[in-house]
Amino acid sequence: MDVTSYSSYAMFRGPQPQRGVGVVAPFDFALDRELWRWVPDEVSLHLTRTPYVPVEVSLDLARLVSEHETLAEAVRALSAAEPEVLAYACTSGSFVGGIAGERAMCEAMAREGTVASVTTSGALLEALDELAAHRIALVTPYTWSVTRALEEFLAEADVAVVGRAYLGLTRHIWKVSYRDVADMARRAVRGPVDALFISCTNLPTYDVIPQLEAELRVPVLSANQVTMWSALRRLGTRAVGPYQALIDAGARPGAEELTAPLGAPPLDPPPVAALEPSALDPAAYDPAAYDPQVPPPAPAAPATPPAPQVPTEGLPDPPPAGPGPAGPEPAGPAGPAAEGGWT
Repeated sequence: MDVTSYSSYAMFRGPQPQRGVGVVAPFDFALDRELWRWVPDEVSLHLTRTPYVPVEVSLDLARLVSEHETLAEAVRALSAAEPEVLAYACTSGSFVGGIAGERAMCEAMAREGTVASVTTSGALLEALDELAAHRIALVTPYTWSVTRALEEFLAEADVAVVGRAYLGLTRHIWKVSYRDVADMARRAVRGPVDALFISCTNLPTYDVIPQLEAELRVPVLSANQVTMWSALRRLGTRAVGPYQALIDAGARPGAEELTAPLGAPPLDPPPVAALEPSALDPAAYDPAAYDPQVPPPAPAAPATPPAPQVPTEGLPDPPPAGPGPAGPEPAGPAGPAAEGGWT
């Protein structure tokens, strides 16, 4: 069949039957297109947003965008599309009330929409259970107070945060680049962990997950990823995400040794695109952006002055250069380490 006849056939046949996922997102959510990247062709996303409120990203905002009446109105707006599953796509809005609050949100949505419902934070706990992850590293764009509330939510589920990095942002989170996300991940993972979680549905992560998993050798979860993974599970289908350990069991640590044929060479790491330069506003790194309850990072040590020039005429050739001592760690946005200091 040539292209013309196939196109005509498809036109008269009409679109393929679709199954729907209704998504409730905060008013400032800007990553609609990223959600779609985890969704197979036979599934449609139907999105609606909570009403705008003039509040910066904070615990107060998290409480406002997760009120049950707000959720009920959003679910009613989605009802015309007849979704089979509802997903609340906001991490802070679903962990701010603890585990009991997250469950109450699911019940409120399910009651209004009469279908299964998930939230980002509930999906996170589900994903950590799937990977048997109990010690994790954490990356957030939030202030320290919001980051701490997430850690308290995880502690309720017996998940320990053993390394963290955060940006201290209160707005424009969707403008953070992949490079900034990757840099925070490297600072957060300082020792053995079961997984890394990158929080906030407004933080772009899809393309950086495979690179970080190949580099850090741990499963990497993100807020948008776990939300779509959990919602699609309830449809009886799978999310799309090559080289992502949560979605592709073959990408999990140890999977190569278990699945590769005897004598086969190790698998190559996934191909990844080069990270773009940081587009983040430099003002976001101002220590004043951090929560005042947490001291700002210590100033970087002064640079070592250059060695004086010494005449080399008549002297023997120097030995070949070798690895020198490590220099000071580059400065950047970071949160307090689990054992003190900053990571």
